Amino acid sequence: MRILPAAAGTGIIFRRTDLDGFEIEAVSRNVARVSYATSLMKKGVLISTTEHVLSAFIGMGIDNAIVELDNLELPILDGSARPFVEMIQKVGIRKQRRRRKYLRMLRELELREGNKFIGVYPADAYSVSYAIDFPHPLIGKETFEVALSNGSYLRHIAAARTFGAREDEQKMRNMGLIRGASSENCIVLTRDGIENGPLRFADEFVRHKVLDLVGDLALLGKQILGKVVADRAGHAMHTALVSRILRDKTLWEEVTLSAEEESDERVPSMQAAAGSFA
Repeated sequence: MRILPAAAGTGIIFRRTDLDGFEIEAVSRNVARVSYATSLMKKGVLISTTEHVLSAFIGMGIDNAIVELDNLELPILDGSARPFVEMIQKVGIRKQRRRRKYLRMLRELELREGNKFIGVYPADAYSVSYAIDFPHPLIGKETFEVALSNGSYLRHIAAARTFGAREDEQKMRNMGLIRGASSENCIVLTRDGIENGPLRFADEFVRHKVLDLVGDLALLGKQILGKVVADRAGHAMHTALVSRILRDKTLWEEVTLSAEEESDERVPSMQAAAGSFA
């Protein structure tokens, strides 16, 4: 995989170098399959596991980039967004002249599915509150709330790794999932403990869910100004929320912020990675 700078207004584009440079935009209309990861598809061309790099872009304030890859799945690296963040920091970020456009929520929107819930509410800045409840002695109920400003993504979210149960491994592999999973790139849970500890955060599990949510909501195509609340939601509900938001234009307005508002922040101005890296 390689990430390249892009001009203002480009957005995030995935480019399959193994398929003559075929491009898939990271937007809601290209969401293809959502189960244990979020996949994009355009004209039959698939890209899988997009959420971690998209989350890193939002967390770093990157609006425009081209992501080249020579396979259908993005590298999982260590199972978090931290390696992407560190690579972006290494090459630097360039501020662009065009003002960033945001989706400012005007009305609330709530989705429910059994005991699962996700909602978004009007607010002056982007924040996330997430709750999970897993029947495992080391997880159980966890909650985490974060405002995505002033470097909080880097400090509290980027390093949180994905996780899975050893007892589910073979079933998922039989489904063609987690083909690259190992103890090097995810937290492996046994029936009563962790196979490859220690945890990076005491509540790393719910923090990773926040990481996933931020990545999935990047498929709005613009950064959001609103408060997102989720309870046991998961990728399918994340992307369903994106679809519902975009479908009803009375829920939001497209706005730009003044330089003072952006510096007060909330979020950096529109930016692109200053160089390419692989």
